[in-house]
Amino acid sequence: MKIKTMKATFGSLERQELTLKDGLNILEAPNEGGKSTWAAFLRAMLYGINTKERDKQHYIAEKNRYQPGSGAPMEGVLELEWRGKEITLRRGPKGNTPFGKFEAVYTGTQEPVPELTADTVGETLIGVPREVFERSAFVGQGGTGIDGAPALEARIAALASSGEEDVSYTQVERRLRDWLNRRKHNKTGLIPKLEGELSQLEEAQSRHAKAFRLAQEAKREVEKLQGEHKLLEAERDAHLAQAMTKRRLRWEQAQESLSQAKAQVEAIQAELTRYGTPPDRDTLKKAQEELNRLNSVHANRKLAEGQLEEAKAAQQAAEQAAADPLFPDMTPDQAWEQASADVETAGQTARTGGQVAGGILLAAGGIGLVLSLLGILPWFWPGVLLGGGLAAAGVGLIAWSAMGANRVNRSSQEVLAHYSAQTPEDILARANAYREACAVAGEAARQRESVEQTLAQLIAQDETTRKALLELVRPFAPTVKDTFGVSAAISRALNLEERLANAQVKLEGAVQLADSLPRPQEGVVDSGVTPRFDPAETAQRLDSAAQELSRLRSGLAMALGELKSMGDPAQMETRREELTEELSRRRREFDALEQALDALEKAHSGLQARFSPALNQQAGELLARLTGGKYDAVSLTRQFEAWAEESGGLQPRRALALSQGTADQLYLAVRLAVCRLVLPQEEPCPLVLDDALANFDDGRMALALDCLQELGRERQILLFTCHSRENAWLAAQSLAFDGN
Repeated sequence: MKIKTMKATFGSLERQELTLKDGLNILEAPNEGGKSTWAAFLRAMLYGINTKERDKQHYIAEKNRYQPGSGAPMEGVLELEWRGKEITLRRGPKGNTPFGKFEAVYTGTQEPVPELTADTVGETLIGVPREVFERSAFVGQGGTGIDGAPALEARIAALASSGEEDVSYTQVERRLRDWLNRRKHNKTGLIPKLEGELSQLEEAQSRHAKAFRLAQEAKREVEKLQGEHKLLEAERDAHLAQAMTKRRLRWEQAQESLSQAKAQVEAIQAELTRYGTPPDRDTLKKAQEELNRLNSVHANRKLAEGQLEEAKAAQQAAEQAAADPLFPDMTPDQAWEQASADVETAGQTARTGGQVAGGILLAAGGIGLVLSLLGILPWFWPGVLLGGGLAAAGVGLIAWSAMGANRVNRSSQEVLAHYSAQTPEDILARANAYREACAVAGEAARQRESVEQTLAQLIAQDETTRKALLELVRPFAPTVKDTFGVSAAISRALNLEERLANAQVKLEGAVQLADSLPRPQEGVVDSGVTPRFDPAETAQRLDSAAQELSRLRSGLAMALGELKSMGDPAQMETRREELTEELSRRRREFDALEQALDALEKAHSGLQARFSPALNQQAGELLARLTGGKYDAVSLTRQFEAWAEESGGLQPRRALALSQGTADQLYLAVRLAVCRLVLPQEEPCPLVLDDALANFDDGRMALALDCLQELGRERQILLFTCHSRENAWLAAQSLAFDGN
C-alpha cells in the first residue's frame, strides 16, 4: 500500500494537501505546523474516530481535539495505491457524527470498492487492527515505546503457532482468572458465599432448637405468674379505693403544672419561629464563628490593599530603573548581543601596524641599495633607479597604512563615546547592569501579581461569607440586610433556643410527674379482698409481677417469632444438604480452573520461547545499526519492556536506565522488528514516524536515516520532523550519489 496524496480539513489543517512519494518521505514543519495532525488524520482516515470517547482530565477526545477551529466540518480525502490499483477514500460528517460518512472508490471511475467499508478499511488495507498498527508502524509524537495489547498478542500467537488471531493469552488468562475469582477471591466469591450461607444455616438450626426450648419454659412460667398477678391487682384496688381522695388532689395539681409548662414552651416556640424556623444550635454557633472570621478577612483585605500599592510602586520604580536609552525596548539577551557586537568593534586594533613596518623596511632597503650602488658601481645607473623605486614604494605603503589606522581608531572612539565608556569592558558592564535591572523589574511584577491574587481571594472570601450568612438568617429574620443584623438575629435565635431548652426541661419534669400519678378513677369499688401487705409492698409486688410477666411474655413472643422466622426445620435441613452439595461442586471447579491457568501459563511460555528469539534478534541487529554497534542485543519482557545490551557487555540495561535518545533508538529498533515480523509483507503498509528522531544526536540520526532509507525500498515511510537536519542529510546523500 502506498499513499499518493492527503487532503484534509482536520484540526489545524484547513483544506491543506500533502503529496507523498515512494520510499522515505521527510516532512519538515515547525512546532505546531501540523505534523502530528497529519499523522492523526491518516490514522482517522484508515480506522475512523471513536465517537463514544469522552474528554477526561489531561486528555481531549479525538472528535473534539481535531474539530477544525473555523467551524468547518471535519473531512478528508486519501488517494492511495493498493494491489496495483489506485483508490480514493473520502470521509466527512454524517449528521452530528464526525467522519461518519465514508466512501471508497477506484480513482477516476468512482466505482465503489466493495471490500472497503468504514469499519474495515484500515484493517483491510493495513492487514492488522488499529491497536496492532499503533504498536508497530504508527509512532505518534512521544510514543516510541510499545506496550502489549490483546490484538497484538493474538497476532504474535498466530505467527508463532496455529495462525488463528481470534484470541490472545491475556484475554484467556483474564477470563480464567475472572472465573477463578468468581468462585473464590480472598473472602469473596461463590465458595466463601456458600460457606458463609452454610455456616449461617447451621447456626440458625442451633438457634431454632434453643428457641423452641425457651418458648416452652416461658409458657409455663407465664401461666403460673398470671394467677399471682391477678390477686395482687385485687389487693391494689382495695388500697386504691381508700387512697383515691388524696391522689385526686395531687393529680389535679400535677395537671395544672403541666398545662403551664406547655403554654410556656408554645409561647417561646411561637416567638422563635415567628418568621421561620432557624437552623440548629450548632449551625448558629458556626455562623457566629464565621462572623468573627469575617472581621479578620476585612483586616487582611485592607492590609493586602496597602501591600498592593507598595508592590505597584516597587514595580514602577524597578521598571524605571531598568530603562536604558542605549537598549530601547530590548530584552536582556538582545541588549547583551548588541553590547557584545559593539565591544568587538571597540576592541579592534590597528591591523596596519605590520604594513607600516613593511613599508619602513622597504624604504630603508631601497635607500641602502641606492647608496651602495653609488659607492661601488657609480656607472650602474639602472641599479640606482631600482633602489629609488623601492624607497618610494616603502614611503607610499607607510602613508596608506597610517590612513587605515586612523579610520579604525576613529570607529572605536565613536563606539566608546556612544556608551560613555573608557574601555570595552565598560560596555559589557553596562549591558550586564541592564540585564540585572530587568530581572529585578520582572521579580517586582511577579510580586505585584501575587499580592493581586491574594487580594482577589480575600474579596471573594468576604463576599461569599457575607452572602452565605445573609442567606442563612433570611428564612427566620427576613428584614436583616447587613452583618450587624445577622449578628443580632443569630444572638436572638440562640437566646430563644436556650430559653426553649430550659422550658422543655421544665415540661419534661411536669410530664414525668403527671405520668407518675395514675388518673383518679370515678366510682372505684372495694374488691372485698383483704390485702396481705401494706399499700407500698402491694404496689411493689404488683409492679415486680407485672415486669416479670412482661419479660416472660416478651421472651415468649421473641421465641415464637424467631421460630416463625426460621421457617420449617425440615426445609432448613433440605437446604443444608443442597448447600453442602453445591459447595463441593464449586470447590472442584476451583481446582480445575487453577490447573487450567497453570497449563495456560506453560503454553504461553512456550509461545514466547518460539517468537521472542526472532523478535529479539532482529531488534538487536537494528539497534546495532542505529547506535553504530555500541548496543547489539535486545530482549523484551512479557510486558513489552525493552532491555539493551552493550557490545561485549555482561548485563543488559533497562530502557529507563538509558539516555532519552538511546531509549528512543532502542524502541525504534523494536518497532521496526515488530513491523517485519507482525505486519503483512505482501502489501507493506506505510511506516509513520512523528518526531521519532527528535532526541537522536546528529551521528545516530544519520545512522537512523540510512536504515530508514534502506527500509524505504520495502515500504513507504512518512517521517515528520521539526528539524532541518534530516532534509540536509538527504540532500547531502543525493549530492554524493550524483557525484559518483
